[in-house]
Formats: sequence, C-alpha cells, structure tokens
Amino acid sequence: MALHWLTLVAAIWLQCINGTNSNFPAYSSHLKRILSISQLKLNNLASANDAGKLFGWISGVAASYFPLWLVLLIGSLLGLIGYGVQFLFLTNQAHSLSYWHIFFLTVLAGNSICWINTVCYIITIRNFPFDRQIAVGLSTSYVGLSAKIYTDIVDVAAPASLSERAKLFLLLNSVLPLLVCIVVSPLARDVNVGKSRKLTRGFFTMFVISIITGLFAVITSLRAVVSGILPSYMILAGMLVILSLPLIVPMAEKMTEALQHKCLIVAVHDDEGFTTTLDEKAKDVESGRKNSIVVEGGVVEEVAPLLMLRRVEFWLYFFVYLFGATLGLVYVNNLAQIAESRGCSGTSSLVSLSSAFSFFGRLLPSFLDYFYPRSKRMVTRGGAIGVMMGPMCGAFFLLLDRQDVSLYVGTAIIGISTGAITSLSVSTTAELFGTKNFGVNHNIVVSNIPIGSFLFGDFAAVFYNRDRNQGHICMGQNCYQTTFILWGSLCLFGTFLAFILHLQTKKLWSHKSSTRQISVTDH
Repeated sequence: MALHWLTLVAAIWLQCINGTNSNFPAYSSHLKRILSISQLKLNNLASANDAGKLFGWISGVAASYFPLWLVLLIGSLLGLIGYGVQFLFLTNQAHSLSYWHIFFLTVLAGNSICWINTVCYIITIRNFPFDRQIAVGLSTSYVGLSAKIYTDIVDVAAPASLSERAKLFLLLNSVLPLLVCIVVSPLARDVNVGKSRKLTRGFFTMFVISIITGLFAVITSLRAVVSGILPSYMILAGMLVILSLPLIVPMAEKMTEALQHKCLIVAVHDDEGFTTTLDEKAKDVESGRKNSIVVEGGVVEEVAPLLMLRRVEFWLYFFVYLFGATLGLVYVNNLAQIAESRGCSGTSSLVSLSSAFSFFGRLLPSFLDYFYPRSKRMVTRGGAIGVMMGPMCGAFFLLLDRQDVSLYVGTAIIGISTGAITSLSVSTTAELFGTKNFGVNHNIVVSNIPIGSFLFGDFAAVFYNRDRNQGHICMGQNCYQTTFILWGSLCLFGTFLAFILHLQTKKLWSHKSSTRQISVTDH
C-alpha cells in the first residue's frame, strides 16, 4: 500500500513541473521584441503553445504499447528540445532561427506536456479506480502551482532583469521536467494492490497538505504584502519543503504495514494454533479482489476513439470544454498583454495568482467527492462543469471595469473555474467513454484547446491591433473590451450546453447504476 501512495506522490511531483505552457506570458513580451513581430503573430505563438495537443493522441497510443516510464522520458526529451533551442536563441547561441522555427519548437514543447499528462492520468485512474476523481483532482491540482514554482525559482536567480528572467524561464522549462521525470520514472507503473473504496486517512492527510500548499502559494503570490517580510529565497525554500510533505502518507502507510505484519504473525501462531504464511493469506485476499468489479460510478462502457466521435455526448462535451476551460487558458495566455494595456505592472504577480487559484480550482471537485460522494448527488460531471462555468462568465464581464482590483479578482475567479473544469474533465472522459482507450480519447477531447486558442486569441489580437495608440502597444480599457464581451457571451453559451449535456447523460448514469447491481450479482 505504501507503493500505492508513492505513485500518487510521483504524479503530484510530475504535475508540479508540467505546467510549462503557463509560463508563456512571463517571456512572451521579450520574445515579441527580439523577433520584431506583431501582436497577431505573438498570439499565433501562444496558439502554437497549445497546438501540440492536436498530436496528444500519439502519447495515448504510445502508452498502450510502451512502459509508462518510457512514455514519460520521451515527453521530457521533447520538452528539452522544444524549450532548449528557444533558450539558445534568446542567448544568441542559435542565430539563424526564424519566426516559423520558433513556432514549430513551441508546438513541440506543447506536445511534450501531453506525454507527461497522459502518464499521470493513467497512473491515478488505474491505481485508484474507486476514488478516481479524488486522486486525479489531487494530482492535477498541483499543475496549477507550476507557474508559481517556476516564478519563485526565477525570483531568486534573476530578480531584476526582464531579459534574464525570460531566458531563465525557458531554461527551467527545458531542464526541470527532464530531471523530475528521471527521478520518478521508477514509480510510473500500475501497482497491483488492494483497491478499497475511500482510503480515508491517506486522502484526508493529502487534502490537509494540499490546502496548506495552496494557501502558502496564494499568500506568497501577493508580492506587495510579503516582499518586505520574506525574502525570495525563503519563499522558494518554503515551497520546496511543502512539496515534500505528501511523502508523509506513504511513510505512515509503510510504518502501519510493518506494525500489522508483526501483529498478524502473532495472531496466526497464538490464535489459530498453526502456521499459515503471510504469503498464503495475501494470495487468498488477492484472489477475492480479482473476483470483484473495480469501477467508479457503475459499469462503464468502453468506447473506441472512432465510435466516440460519432456520439452526441462527445460533441456536447467538446464544445462545453471549448467555451469553458479553453477560454480560461486563452485568457492566461494573453494575461501579459492585458495587464500591459491596463498599465498594470504586476504581470508576474498576476501569473502567480492565476496559478495559485487554479490550484484550488483543480482541488475543489476532489474535495467535494471526498466529503459528498457522487452517489448522493443528482448532478452529472457535465452538470458540475456547467456550475463551475457560471462564475467564469461573470468574471469576464467584471474585467470590463477599469479598476486594478477587478483585474485581480477576475483573474482569480477564472483561475479557479478553469482549474475545476480541467480536473472534472478527466473523470468525465473516463465515465462517458471508459478507461481502456482513455489515453487517446482524452487527448482528442483536449485537442479543442489549440483550436480555441487560435480562434479566440486571434480575435483578441485583431481588436488589440485595431485600437493600439502608442506604436506597437495598445493602451487603455478599449484594447480588450470587445474581447471580454465576446468571451463572456461564449462562456454563457457553453454553460447552456453543459446543462444539455447534464440532461443527456443523466439517464445514462441511472442506467449504469442499475446495471452495476446486476453485474455484481452475476459475479
């Protein structure tokens, strides 16, 4: 069981460093100046940052044929090439790169994220089938801290120079995921252990640790508050210490196993009067487990990718995600230019704030699943996504206000909603279309991210260029006013589609619940 929890810790650490695409706003302005490109071309680079997800299904196919540790290393090597060559370009060690070279490298780097994500999702879904949403939400929540972690490192190493900070972000994007993947690759596997419903103590401890981590991230993101109290190196040291706390759960489990091992030996000899080896008992228990059905939420139909594309539920789900989480990601990609147009100098703080609140958003569905199991709720996953899209709609319209406080509040709300939808989507894909082809199916679903990034981002760039009034920089509330109105309206439409998806799948969940009872009786 200790190894069981270690795989979850491995997924958490992988997600901590896998949000490299969220660092794009931190170096995009510097890249724009060096390449001498327009805002529209810069937005296309932001879209390229997500375009790698169009080929994310390749990682799902690879996970079906190769060991997970190999899939993990392939993904990190792709990131090393994609971000590493861009780093060499910024440091003048690669002189002949054109805009389209950078575009291709950005696509490659974005695709590397899919490989690591696929491994994390498969680990948590296979090793925690009864508590899928809880395990997935806990692990994926930490990707919301990626921008915060990278920013903390940069604040220590390059606190002042904007050009040096941009270079360091790209260097970390290329090297850090590879190092972490090498460290945790032995744990990237399916662990055949007892898979009981609600591993209560372990998950509760993980929740406490995660909440402490998130609060620390949010508080230390408010630079104006903590800059005079805690130096940058102490913030970074505190973050690293907190990220090691999840190890408490497997360590405690190991101690419990050792104690139970000793007690069982005594019980076997003293109470039964004869020696039955622990191995034999373990085999008996495992035999019973093999005869049980391991699913969350009932019997799940396994749907092949081509069949999935012909389902009404898929297209409803696809557009719900497009007008929800994808819109939120497009907002984050444009956050640097949005802040610049409003005369707000705290771009790094906004990125960190968005990252920290995204962390809590990703954790929220797991928290609800733990304390309020799905069997007691009437809302499907699609309905839950619609609920989380409501506040995001309001946030886009709130951004029409000129005050900086509206920018910070709106960014925080969009971060929470985007994180929650992203977390819910993993379980939604598994419940709608099964887990057998999950690696391919979910990567097809999230292929809407580059599509939305291109469409919504280019729309924003067109209006930005139309209203610019100071050279290459647009200043004033009008730069993104029309964009926020459109994004808010699309989000409202996505909320309506989520309601339809809820109604469409509600009968399906009821059917699965009744089928599950029959299946368990047959077995």
